[in-house]
Amino acid sequence: MEPELLARIQFAFTAGFHFLFPPLSIGLGVFLVVVQGFAYKLKTPEWRALADYWTKIFALIFAFGVATGIVLEFEFGTNWACYSRYVGDIFGSPLAAEAIFAFFMESCFLGIVLFGKNKVSEGFHYFSVIMVCLGAHLSSLWILVANSWMQTPAGFHIVETENGTRAEITDFWAMVFNPSTIDRLWHVLVAAWLTGAFLVLSVSAWHLLKNRFVPVAQRGLKVALSITAVAIVLQFASGHASAMLVEKMQPVKFAAMEGIFDSSKPAGFHIIGYVDEEAKTVRGLTVPGAVSIMLGKGLEVTPETKVLGLNDVPEELHPPLQLTFQGFHWMVYCGIVMCAISAIGMLLWFRGKLFEARWWLWICVPAVLLPQFANQMGWIATEVGRQPWIVQGLLKTKDAFSTNVTADQLWFSLIFFSFIYAVMFVLFIFLLTKKIAAGPKITTNS
Repeated sequence: MEPELLARIQFAFTAGFHFLFPPLSIGLGVFLVVVQGFAYKLKTPEWRALADYWTKIFALIFAFGVATGIVLEFEFGTNWACYSRYVGDIFGSPLAAEAIFAFFMESCFLGIVLFGKNKVSEGFHYFSVIMVCLGAHLSSLWILVANSWMQTPAGFHIVETENGTRAEITDFWAMVFNPSTIDRLWHVLVAAWLTGAFLVLSVSAWHLLKNRFVPVAQRGLKVALSITAVAIVLQFASGHASAMLVEKMQPVKFAAMEGIFDSSKPAGFHIIGYVDEEAKTVRGLTVPGAVSIMLGKGLEVTPETKVLGLNDVPEELHPPLQLTFQGFHWMVYCGIVMCAISAIGMLLWFRGKLFEARWWLWICVPAVLLPQFANQMGWIATEVGRQPWIVQGLLKTKDAFSTNVTADQLWFSLIFFSFIYAVMFVLFIFLLTKKIAAGPKITTNS
């Protein structure tokens, strides 16, 4: 296997594993702000127990997120040195800002939340919870700035050096607020809110089904369901906005995501199907013209309403079509199922039967996997769909690889990381299950 492909697989594996944790931290941060607010205002033992319980789970997830994220930064210097040399002036800036202005703040205030509850006032403790949540969101902002710049680069120029060409910042804020930053940040954050809320929904439903910690679990489930009801609406809105941006700024990626080959016809939405690359079509169930209508282009194809088709693009500039297409569609499928679960839950709540519908509670238990799977599929569509570019229109992935790294070295590190991450995953599931099973501790003097 070629070293470049091994390096891609290694980064995809380590990044995908790491991305299990940050969305949970961000989503649980929002949940904790709500429940800690109730605990601070109402001062009832149930709300305090709920807040303390999920704070401990948040700390566990945060620790694993930190441990798994460190590896990625080293990979930029080892496996992707040509990329780091080319865009280090730009890519390093938001990563440094994330460490200084977000991660440091989140870590410090998390220490107060975990160990300072009886040493600071209740008001300052709640303020610390808010700052932890804010820090998690700011971390996401700076990471998304770096990634969004790779999708839609702005605020830079190319300079010649003795070591070759490199990109340098000319306008910091144009780099930060490049054309895709806000849309992609909105979409990712709302996905994270859903991820955290569905974890709480799943655990609370499990406790209720087992008739354990009922007063606390009921409160947790209601808060989580309320977050999902708001977030799923925002997610579909942000998804639509993101799709419109991709069609404008990265039309080849959009064509791959939607399976559009012929630009002379209105673009249809493929409800289900697979890409037949030889026949240059999608086999499956399609709603004709639906994509063109959703983009506001109508059913009449003109130079102004034309949606780029893959047939108009040289094949060497096509991303892996099947992976991009399926990643995008499976993300949408998960969103639809999450929407149905949330809508049914809200209907049951409105009818006063939320805790009596055991069939719905049973659905909620495995539903914790839905946002995680959607997150992974969304990132596959985003990153694979950008290929062959690592920086859109500027640097191809094959030119970003470290030529001094051998296949043997990559095989060794890939196997080593796979072993370590497997152990970490087992340990995480063990510790998470243990904390979930222990349940909240209700005390009158907490």
